[in-house]
Amino acid sequence: MTALDLDTYMGYHKLMTATDADMMNDRSGSAEGDEATSGPCQSVPRTSTSYAHDKAKITARLRRMEGQVRGVQRMVEEDQYCLDVLTQLSAIIAAARQTGLLVLEDHVRGCVLGSEQALSEIDREELLTELIGAIDRFGRSVG
Repeated sequence: MTALDLDTYMGYHKLMTATDADMMNDRSGSAEGDEATSGPCQSVPRTSTSYAHDKAKITARLRRMEGQVRGVQRMVEEDQYCLDVLTQLSAIIAAARQTGLLVLEDHVRGCVLGSEQALSEIDREELLTELIGAIDRFGRSVG
């Protein structure tokens, strides 16, 4: 099997069986953000190259946000004025929203539109369902 065979139409790079895909999509028994389960059916996080050209920008934004969070934590520890803390929290939320939109845009461009191998109607429906789910989750988290 070649490296090209390992790339799925959604931009992921991994050998994944239907069972693995179902486990990744079925979050009924897990908490939000819980990526791995214990036991013999352990799921493996999927990887993507769709945001590779923006990876440095995304990483820099996340590091800046990390510094902002530490700064707000320090403000709280030093009993800074509430509105100043809220202003900084608003800046962090705005930065997270912008970073998320960049990742979402890269997902649409790389994983959805760039999926030339998704020729069957079933594959297109799966891509559409995944995209709608991603937009829904992102919208709820920033809205």
